[in-house]
Amino acid sequence: MSNNPYGLRADLLGQAQNILDHKYHSSIDNLRHQIQLDVLDPKTVTWPAAPTTEDIIAEAEKLYAFVQKK
Repeated sequence: MSNNPYGLRADLLGQAQNILDHKYHSSIDNLRHQIQLDVLDPKTVTWPAAPTTEDIIAEAEKLYAFVQKK
């Protein structure tokens, strides 16, 4: 973690992106696994959307709110 506000914000954005990327890729892996097991029909699967910049900022704001709690 950085000792200045800008570094803290950058760190939180990076953490938020990592969290959302992990959720996204886990969802895709789970769907692929279910397709391979013939649990799901690949023609009817709704694939998740990749996290947007807005999603990442919203997640970072959640993390920042946690940091601000005493």
